[in-house]
Amino acid sequence: MQIRCRNVLKTLLILSCAATQPALAQQPPAAGVLFENIRIFDGKSGRISEPSNVLVVGNVIRTISTSPIAAPPATAVTRIDGGGRTLMPGLIDAHSHISVMAVSMTDALNADVGYVHLAAGKAAEAMLLRGFTTVRDVGGPTFGLKRAIDSGLVPGPRIFPSGTLISQTGGHGDFRPPSEIPRAAADPLSYTERIGLSAIADSPDEVRRRARENLLKGASQIKLTAGGGVGSAYDPLDVTQFSEAELRAAVEVADNWGTYVTVHAYTPRAIRVAITAGVKVIEHGQLIDEATVKLMAEKGIWWCLQPLLDDADWTPLSGDRRVKQLAVAKGTDIAYALARKYGVRTAWGTDIIFSPELASSQGEMLAKLVRWYAPEDVLKMATGDNARLLALSGLRSPYAGKLGVVEEGALADLLLVDGDPVANIRLIEDPARNFLVIMKDGKIYKNLPH
Repeated sequence: MQIRCRNVLKTLLILSCAATQPALAQQPPAAGVLFENIRIFDGKSGRISEPSNVLVVGNVIRTISTSPIAAPPATAVTRIDGGGRTLMPGLIDAHSHISVMAVSMTDALNADVGYVHLAAGKAAEAMLLRGFTTVRDVGGPTFGLKRAIDSGLVPGPRIFPSGTLISQTGGHGDFRPPSEIPRAAADPLSYTERIGLSAIADSPDEVRRRARENLLKGASQIKLTAGGGVGSAYDPLDVTQFSEAELRAAVEVADNWGTYVTVHAYTPRAIRVAITAGVKVIEHGQLIDEATVKLMAEKGIWWCLQPLLDDADWTPLSGDRRVKQLAVAKGTDIAYALARKYGVRTAWGTDIIFSPELASSQGEMLAKLVRWYAPEDVLKMATGDNARLLALSGLRSPYAGKLGVVEEGALADLLLVDGDPVANIRLIEDPARNFLVIMKDGKIYKNLPH
């Protein structure tokens, strides 16, 4: 036994030393992909380019040229003839709950967490194959899924995780049944707290602890619920949640880590308290008034809006929740009009949660934005603009490199679209047919004959 242990220790020591040695001078050449005869939507200008060529080496866009591109020496190159089709950045969903989007609320709150995580892995792969190469997750047990995707265990989009949703007692993220109330100091955490879906915090110190826990686990931003919600059980839509001091505690923690706080809020009062506390991003906001929108524009606040209308993309609720749902749907047109009027920095996301039926409708929800924006602005919002929002994470960004654009030096998250999505935005509604090539981080995950 001692001899065997010595051999094992010796092997581990050799492997450890090898891992610390500098890379050898001669490494296998990086794989390359050359897109030829394509037209580019770059995520910035809103225009489609003249016929061009794009060379990807490793996970980075190396060269963009209207002239033929010669592959680097000794680089194995996969050539893709675009046939005049459109190459564009991978899509970004800036308001996702990827860990629980593909399960029912009953399963998310009660089922074995292993089932929930397996469903999330399957949902992540489906999302990538819909052309969404990056998501900003704004609440849920996502750290394990992110690690599995980043390590190649399962395919899926890049994830900018918020971690556990931080809520006050009776707030939008409080999923506990009334039978668990009141909770004494020595009582155990609720199930949803234990699995990382939500965390209850009722003082600045508790908010600090929960925010720091998320950052410890790898959060790229912090998310709190600062106002009432549609689907939550206890809170009317009009209530303001968390005091300014509590929100400021989260902002201070995030600022110390070089990142930011985003909040769920619908009403002017909830939004104003958050802005006063130093919050940089507002999620939703459909019940906002004009003066508050003007304040957001003056302060440079980001507004992540969702096209929540009373249609097939929003499952009808019942009772008081239905009343709240209709109020938000009614406010959506007003919110988008005000965002455009004052030039607020506007991002887009889906907010699909607890709905296997809606999980596949991301492209349709994005295309719906033509109700308020030109197609080129819709596509720019879901690529370059959303990437600018992600950049607020600063050094807490989990991925080094530029996202959301087709430019030299940017990360190679790319879609080859069978047609011109600016001329026909509905192409993104059917990704199975119209997204011929899907690339994330320089790796091809889909390549249909074209």
